[in-house]
Amino acid sequence: MTQKNVINQTREVPPLTKEEFSLARKKLGKTQKQLAELLGVSLKTIHSYEQGWRTIPSHIERHIYFLLINQRGRRDSLQPCWEQKNCAVKDQCPAWEFQSGHLCWFLCGTLCECTHDVPQKGKLAICKECAIFTNLLS
Repeated sequence: MTQKNVINQTREVPPLTKEEFSLARKKLGKTQKQLAELLGVSLKTIHSYEQGWRTIPSHIERHIYFLLINQRGRRDSLQPCWEQKNCAVKDQCPAWEFQSGHLCWFLCGTLCECTHDVPQKGKLAICKECAIFTNLLS
């Protein structure tokens, strides 16, 4: 087993729980029906997530985080990831190219040393432990 595979396995973070999903919906100020429309899924799917009948897929989890982080008024004082990490390769990174330093966790192909060449599912697990990401949700 390669060192990279060992790192990816040790950084696995469980998917969003039904309680976390429900709390996120409430923080967004959305009814189940409104969130279903926003996520492009059925109302029954939202019920299934909140009851724990279905595992919340990673693309839905990413979408929830995207919505929470980008709520009106939350982005005004954000410091981009390349400034927080003193990035030496920022001008080659998609986060800098698209001026989305608060969305580095969301974008594929970023050059952060801890997630470079990591598949998206593994990347989210790593980013969920990063101060840049956790500060966005606080």
